[in-house]
Amino acid sequence: AQVLEPIPLFCSSPLVLMLTGVLVLAGLFSIIFFVRSGDLGCGESRGTRSEPARSPAVFVVFSFTSVVDLIISLEEDGYISGFVEVYVREGEPHLRTAHGILICYWDGIIHYGLYLAMIVAIGQRKSYRNLGLFWLGSLMMSIVVFLLGNLIGKYSSDLSPAFLLNLPYVLIPIWAGLRLFQQPKGKYLYQRPQDAGLVLLLLLTAAFTFFRGMVVLDCPADSCFEYIYQHEPYLRDPVAYPKVQMLIYMFYVLPFLCLCIYGLVLPGCSWLPDWSLVFAGAIAQAQFAHLGSSLHPRTPFPYQTPEDVWWSFLLTNVLYALGPQLLAYRCLRSPAFFLPATPASLHGGKKHQ
Repeated sequence: AQVLEPIPLFCSSPLVLMLTGVLVLAGLFSIIFFVRSGDLGCGESRGTRSEPARSPAVFVVFSFTSVVDLIISLEEDGYISGFVEVYVREGEPHLRTAHGILICYWDGIIHYGLYLAMIVAIGQRKSYRNLGLFWLGSLMMSIVVFLLGNLIGKYSSDLSPAFLLNLPYVLIPIWAGLRLFQQPKGKYLYQRPQDAGLVLLLLLTAAFTFFRGMVVLDCPADSCFEYIYQHEPYLRDPVAYPKVQMLIYMFYVLPFLCLCIYGLVLPGCSWLPDWSLVFAGAIAQAQFAHLGSSLHPRTPFPYQTPEDVWWSFLLTNVLYALGPQLLAYRCLRSPAFFLPATPASLHGGKKHQ
């Protein structure tokens, strides 16, 4: 017993946990690399090697981490036990917050499903560009709010070396995003629908974004004071995730909403279809984490949403998440409106709309 006594202490060391995580990820990349190299050597010639952008290695590794995140969320909510208790307690205690649990659920379910869909598309040599752009926005929003909240919230003093395991979630999406934007776009042409309702919804979303930004900036207006105490007290939670989320909404999402409205009013904004997918993924992840954390029992009771405003709270936040999804759907269904005018359309002998 005296010989085995140091083992739990060794295994619970934050540095050892970080090194273990690095070795696991390195091992996964190595296995995938050697298996892929063997397949290329046996069955494919140099002329038929697939492009790096179509390699599923990144999505395979991220699928593994998604399963780990799902296990973390299930264990923290009490559905299972004995799997990752030491890691969460010693390595990343911020994952025990309501926000941490909700982003683990999102990663373990939504991101995992996207990874599987993209891997299947790669195997069938089909385009996974649209799925990838949605995933890119979702993952970047998740990691930015998570990292900034950890650095300035009440868990900032508890950060350990295991926190560095989040670094690949910053670097790899940047690389993947550059690859995704270089892939060719689909050319589906459908009749353009009416956009008045969508523009109105985006205008309301922009107004609500500005209002909640002013709320977390301690605006002295009575409406802001009433809202933060009676409708969304979670915005006062000292974990800082909700405050960071609202500030990102105000300083980044709000300007983009204005650009989206501009792109819907005036034709030829070819950038909008791609970025609408990134935007939709980001807002879907953010609203899932924010809405779920506001109601989760792990959030301290004074910061939970009061029961008498549940329905209004759910309605406003669901509508907030719905706008970007409808925008992305509209861009995918009829992209012709966003194509730039061609010189051929200026000749009288050519037919044009």
